[in-house]
This record gives sequence, structure tokens and C-alpha cells, in this order.
Amino acid sequence: MPGELMEYTLAEVALRNGKAGSPTWIVIRDAVYDVTQYMEDHPGGSELISEWAGRDGTKDFDDFGHSADAMRLLKTLQVGVFVASDQAKNRKKNATDGPKELVEELSLEEQMKKRRSKRRMFILCG
Repeated sequence: MPGELMEYTLAEVALRNGKAGSPTWIVIRDAVYDVTQYMEDHPGGSELISEWAGRDGTKDFDDFGHSADAMRLLKTLQVGVFVASDQAKNRKKNATDGPKELVEELSLEEQMKKRRSKRRMFILCG
């Protein structure tokens, strides 16, 4: 049926990591996107996408913030969704992938620098 999205497993997505001529797929909120053709057009550079090729980039995608235009563009690149069993595994994996060291108190200057850096990334990424 046209318009129906394919279901993919974590293993299938991992094979599309942009290496050895394979396409570049990323996962955002359990949706699978083929970003191969978009990589060079990404305002933040293809390196940001390459970092998450074949994996779930939801956290960083959300942390950087993206415009409504970027969200509309992303929808046009969707090729599928995770199978239901991998959606749960992926959420559990991402919950345990957080930083393992204790978070240090940042000085006011370091906090401001971090905010400026995130603001620049938002501007670059639209």
C-alpha cells in the first residue's frame, strides 16, 4: 500500500551508517530517516549527522533545537519506523547511555559559554 512506512530493526538501521558506500540513516523519536542526500545541505555540516549515522540521535537533535522548517524537511526524509519491540529496547538503551560520572557544578562563566554555544548551534541548524 503506497504511503505506508516500512518497519526496521536496530540492526537494519545500524547497517546504514554511511560507511563503505552505504546510505546514511538516523533515528529520531523511533522514526527512521534517510539523510544521505541531505548531509551536504545540513546547515551545521555533515559531521553532525555523521556522528549519529545508523543510530538514534534523538537527544542531540532535541538538545540543539530545530525550526519548524527543519521539522517539515525531516518528515520528507522519513523512510520508516522502528519495529515495536526495538522501540522499547531503544528507549531503555538511551536511558542508560547517559553520563556515568557525576555532573560538576559549572561556574557562571562556564554556564554562559555553554548557553552561547547551544544558541550558535540553534542558529546554524535553523
